[in-house]
This record gives sequence, C-alpha cells and structure tokens, in this order.
Amino acid sequence: MSTSPSAEIAVIGGTGFYAFLDDPEEHPIDTPYGAPSAPVAIGTVAGRRVAFVPRHGADHEHGPSTLPYQANLWALRSLGVRQVLAPCAVGGLRHEVAPGDIVVPDQLVDRTTARVQTFVERGATHVPFGDPYCDRIGDAVQSAAPDVKRGGAMVVIEGPRFSTRAESQHYAAQGWTLINMTGHPEAVLAREMRMCYSAIALVTDMDAGAESGSGVGQEEVFALFRANLERLKGLLSDTITALPDPSGCSCSTWADGLELTYDVPGPA
Repeated sequence: MSTSPSAEIAVIGGTGFYAFLDDPEEHPIDTPYGAPSAPVAIGTVAGRRVAFVPRHGADHEHGPSTLPYQANLWALRSLGVRQVLAPCAVGGLRHEVAPGDIVVPDQLVDRTTARVQTFVERGATHVPFGDPYCDRIGDAVQSAAPDVKRGGAMVVIEGPRFSTRAESQHYAAQGWTLINMTGHPEAVLAREMRMCYSAIALVTDMDAGAESGSGVGQEEVFALFRANLERLKGLLSDTITALPDPSGCSCSTWADGLELTYDVPGPA
C-alpha cells in the first residue's frame, strides 16, 4: 500500500537552481491556487525528508510577477513542510556586500505592485510580520558557514526590468542592502502557512546605482549564480543538517488560538 508523500523541510530554488536532490521522487500536486511552478521533488538529505521546487519552473518559464507563489507555498505545507530555505539571486546596493557574498537578510521591504500577497480572501486575519525571516534558520545557516553575512534589508521590486540608476541610489539611501524580484510575497505566504522561512541571498552583481558602468545585465547575473551553484548546494545541505526542531517557533505559534479565515493544509 502506497503512502502519501511527505517532507519536513523544503528548498525553493532560485534563478538557475533547478535541481537539488539525489534520486528524488516527483509529485504533481493540485492546490486551490493552481499548479506549483513544477512537480515537487522529494528526497533525503542528512536523513531528513526534503522537498524541492524550482521557483521559476524547470525551464525558467515563470517570471517574477507571474510566479504561482500561493500554489508553491500551499503545496509545500500540504506535504508537512515546516521549514523553508529560499536561496535567491540578489543585487547589492551598498558597499557592505559584494558579488559572491551569501547573505541572510533580517528585513524585507515590499515595492511590488501587481501580486496577490495573501491567502486571506475573507474576514480579518492579520499576520505579524515585523521580523519576516526565521532567526532559527538564520542561526543554522551561520552555523553551517560562518563566513555567511547576517542582516540587512532586502527590497523586492516588481521586475522583470532591473532598476534605473536613480531608483537604485534611492534604495541604497534608505539603508537597504540587497535588491531582489521574488522575495515577496513568498515570505509572507510562508508565515501565513505557519512555516519557518528564510531567504539565503547570493549577491550576483552590484545594482546600477551602486557602481559606474552600463548597469546590470541578465547574463552576468545568471553566470555568477551558475558559478556558485555547487557552493550554495553544499551550504544548503549543511544547513539542513543543522536545522533545529521548529516546534514552538513564533513563525507558527503566532496563530495559536486564532480562528484563521483560510485553510492551512497538512499536520498542525
């Protein structure tokens, strides 16, 4: 008798990151929000069941504004996932970071304009989001790789275009460190699904306003991400080994005693 697929941890692969697990089983999952970016792959890392979904699809068919964010997070939660590692490509805005750095940000700024950013469709469920990323996951990442930089705000823009030089300089002037196109609404949807979540940001370039020259180009972003892919996979594997039990984390307990106006699938 077959059993339902399950996983306790998930990795959402970013630009150029389309596979992670050895000998995975792929599972198409239907959700109330349509299909995820790709069938969810499930395998074992360090003795733990891990799910993987490429954020942009197996062939990068989804752009940042049209990603099925709700379907991805709902599908992972339906498998039992409680902790999500979210590697992504980012631009640097300030001198504190440089191409090749891996950063675990601690704040998020939403500058998107055209995305459904909640599972709440009726009533009032107000999710706390003052600290958008899970400190427990951040601690595990830093334990796995002490050279990872910790902290800083990541501003998320609509895309798919890169920033103008003036926009980039404005974001840097606010004190924001990183710029990205996919970190929102992914983080808040994970919180609504009562999952621990952290971005793990690979700096692929300095944004247009941070240095002189022609500005950011797609090929340089993709090339630097490819060059660091095996390093990033090793970091993720080591982080999975170091992840603590998520029980009792405020990423989930915020909803204890509340009557949510949407369904959270999977085990409580």
